[in-house]
Amino acid sequence: MTLVEMGIPAVRSKPPSLAGRPDTPYLVDRFGRTARDLRISITEKCSLRCTYCMPAEGLPAIPQDELLTVEEIVRLVALAVRELGVREVRFTGGEPLLRRELERIIAGCHERVPGVPLSMTTNGVGLAHRAHGLAAAGLSRLNISLDTVDRLGFARLTRRDRLDSVFAGIRAARDAGLAPIKINAVLMRDTLAGAPDLLRWCLDEGCELRFIEEMPLDADHEWARANMVTAAELLAVLGTRFALTEVGRSDPAAPAEKWLIDGGPPTVGIIATVTRKFCDACDRTRLTADGMLRSCLFSDQEFDVRQALRTGADDDEIATIWRGAMWNKWAGHGIDAEDFVPPERTMGAIGG
Repeated sequence: MTLVEMGIPAVRSKPPSLAGRPDTPYLVDRFGRTARDLRISITEKCSLRCTYCMPAEGLPAIPQDELLTVEEIVRLVALAVRELGVREVRFTGGEPLLRRELERIIAGCHERVPGVPLSMTTNGVGLAHRAHGLAAAGLSRLNISLDTVDRLGFARLTRRDRLDSVFAGIRAARDAGLAPIKINAVLMRDTLAGAPDLLRWCLDEGCELRFIEEMPLDADHEWARANMVTAAELLAVLGTRFALTEVGRSDPAAPAEKWLIDGGPPTVGIIATVTRKFCDACDRTRLTADGMLRSCLFSDQEFDVRQALRTGADDDEIATIWRGAMWNKWAGHGIDAEDFVPPERTMGAIGG
């Protein structure tokens, strides 16, 4: 299997055009949006093999010399905050806990951009051993992926029997003060019936649950609109156990719409990327583990900042590349279009 087939594009885009861009330091695009949320992947490796994200054999390893180093990541984060208006940074993967230098990355960023929230999306496997160290390094909060609390269902979906480790990681994170803990759950057809049990578990554990519609970012290319669980279906199933009252979004750029549970105050969120898209308010900019800037999950436009870093570019030059990448951002993902083509990279290779 080639790298392209596994989700790693072989061709990078040419330097981005700045034609028509207004004179502003911020990450604006042609549709009036400003990116303030940086998602930065630090590894392609993962300890699970979720069917909607990873192939059974995992993604091909990125050569060590092609990964952004700790110092490069810290420099880019500091640049994004200081020069480009980024206000929040989230570390993703793959699984960021598999990057041995994770604590150094967080501590370095915390030192350079104190006061900026540093968060992480993780599957929680192994988190029990590192939660306190991550909190001490400066991590602000966590999103933990957990799609079901049924052990057999978890093993079938992730191809690994590690549910107990995830539970331990969630509780350790809470003990370390990494709260509130948000749980991300991708609903698949065979786990939909267990959605109320997952919500009940989160309520009992003091976690905030957000369901996510399955997106066409799987490595096996089996996603089909007709087979995915929609937000409407999910609400109907949750409604058999809970009274839900829609309250919408607290922030227009927030991906999750919220519903009060049994009158509140607890809420449940739904990120309906496919059926209730929110592209017109998107405020994200993305950096892959191998140093490619991406303006959208679904676009194969990538701009190489790793090469710029390693050939002596100063911060002004890198900032110009970044501004150009975001200026050329698409209007939206286009999943409903007849000619929609999923991106070459999968979710695991891009970073969630």
